[in-house]
Amino acid sequence: MAKQLILCDCSGTQAFDPEALSTATGLGCSQVYTSLCSTQIDAAAAAISSGESVICCAQEKRFFADLAADLEAPAPACLDLRDRAGWTADSGDLLPKMSALVAEAALDLPPGKNLDVTSEGLCLILGAPEIALAAAERLQDLLGVTVLIETSGEDLDTTGLGRGFDLIRGQLRQAKGALGQFQLRFDALQQRDVTGRQWGWSAPRDGAVSDCDILLDLRGGTPLFPAPEKREGYLRADPANPLAVADAILAASQLVGTFEKPLYLRHEPLLCAHSRASQTGCNKCLDHCPTSAISSAGDHVTIDPMVCAGCGACSSLCPSGAITYDAPPTEAQFRRIQTLAKAYQDAGGTAPRLLVVNEHGGEMIQLAARFGRGLPADVVPLEVTALNAFGHAEILAALAAGFADVSILLAPGADPKVQASELALAQAISGSNSARLLDIQQPDALSDALYDSQPAKPIATPIRPMGSRRQITRQAALALHATAGQDAAAAPLLPLPDQAPYGAVLVDQDSCTLCLSCVSLCPSGALGDNPDLPQLRFQEEACLQCGICANTCPEDAITLQPRLNLDPTALSQVVLHEEDPFACVECGALFGVKSTIEKITEKLAGKHAMFARPEMARMIQMCDDCRVQAQFHQKDSPLAGAERPRVRTTEDYLSKRRDH
Repeated sequence: MAKQLILCDCSGTQAFDPEALSTATGLGCSQVYTSLCSTQIDAAAAAISSGESVICCAQEKRFFADLAADLEAPAPACLDLRDRAGWTADSGDLLPKMSALVAEAALDLPPGKNLDVTSEGLCLILGAPEIALAAAERLQDLLGVTVLIETSGEDLDTTGLGRGFDLIRGQLRQAKGALGQFQLRFDALQQRDVTGRQWGWSAPRDGAVSDCDILLDLRGGTPLFPAPEKREGYLRADPANPLAVADAILAASQLVGTFEKPLYLRHEPLLCAHSRASQTGCNKCLDHCPTSAISSAGDHVTIDPMVCAGCGACSSLCPSGAITYDAPPTEAQFRRIQTLAKAYQDAGGTAPRLLVVNEHGGEMIQLAARFGRGLPADVVPLEVTALNAFGHAEILAALAAGFADVSILLAPGADPKVQASELALAQAISGSNSARLLDIQQPDALSDALYDSQPAKPIATPIRPMGSRRQITRQAALALHATAGQDAAAAPLLPLPDQAPYGAVLVDQDSCTLCLSCVSLCPSGALGDNPDLPQLRFQEEACLQCGICANTCPEDAITLQPRLNLDPTALSQVVLHEEDPFACVECGALFGVKSTIEKITEKLAGKHAMFARPEMARMIQMCDDCRVQAQFHQKDSPLAGAERPRVRTTEDYLSKRRDH
């Protein structure tokens, strides 16, 4: 962050107090300019040349970047204080909000990660012949074009077509991949044979495979991929709409070269609770991925970074933290939230409200500021890359940091299922309605909703929780319930909605045989055993509610109960079920479960051919060592064999020589 703030009141339409802002932020402030982008451009040039300034104007960011290029200086940092704070109908104190926005901008956040994707311009066009061929003729000089005719093509006259593009016919059976790496499979594939005087078609082939960089789908109807608008390199247009077709053709012509594909997610397969030993567990990411970028790979899932569109749903729903958002990283998001709250409070503010928006929401804020009332003085905007990634942990962290409430502005046309489920979970944990979703698409309506709402009382003692999303959730819940006048150490169990990632494992002790199959498959280690005694132990804080234990239990003795236990006992292991061990009838060593050994003895002794004799049945009640000894020494022991032949020595060979 720059050491000096360059202030501009945009032709006198907003007010600044440079001295107060400098005191609150710890940064130097310039005089208040009026028109840095026009009549006072010399002052802007001087600030840019210094390399240690940030210009508090985001509207003219491109202009200042061009000016920096002319000066051969780095592009300056720009901060939007006007639309998010300065232009408002609220007469309240704006200093706390401005201080918070400056502090957030000063954070040194890690840059996003990218992957280079190369497209050589190989384009497959799908559609009716008259539409697809016309598109091919427009693109043939820019791309390597192939047209697929999915009809029989018997009536298609190919003799008048040139050699500017390839023509094939058949059925496209499968398509996968994204820009630069589409993989295709065809049946009944025929290629145009351009040898000889009369062009014809090659013999049809099933199972033919090929690849391309760009897919231009002009068929209409069902798209090739789920969420087609999110699939890079897949361009789709309604053939009945000439303008849409023209736009798709233009977009396809630009998809040649090397592009940067953001890497949105961080994946730790070892933490994944998807499956164990073919027993199904958590499928939340698979069920909610709109682009099908996530697929099962045995005990864990895999993510195709080329297909992932970065919606963030999987990261907020993942119970174990195997998938976390990485653009920016999850920990950076928490730092932004806590920095905004702390800076607001340090500047004298008392009850800030957080407004979470994406890029579209940021544009709505700008429109509301220019043409309407803008944002209230106590509403602090936070623009995020993906709204779905702002889940229950982030909401609770914001409330625990001191925000009176949290509003999430939904994106237009988006499916709010993930946000709604995360909001319900946050409300259940916080025990309040201090968080809400705003399904508003008009800037004035957004301002009205924020001005008309009554903020709740913020937390008495703000905290800055740290750790994983699960740890932050627990710390925030303890702080929020302590503020509500409850004894956090003895807080009641908080019931949670179904599919919540927190909860208990309940065991039917009459059915449980302590086989411990659930222990061996528990992905988080929440279920454990005692190596010395027949016990099933459980640590509630570690339970992911993935369901693998319930699906594994041969006795159907396990059920799940979604809840959040704030009692300290949730952090340690407790005994869910235990029984007396059985004492070996031979040596007295403890082994197994007494009730189980007795049941097996009752069912097998004298009733099964292998245990017909008393001495054989007695082996059921022996430990491993004694059982092996008994088997070895029993009559007709299966371990016994014929007498081993005597080892031949050198003397044996010499004696034979002497005899001869």
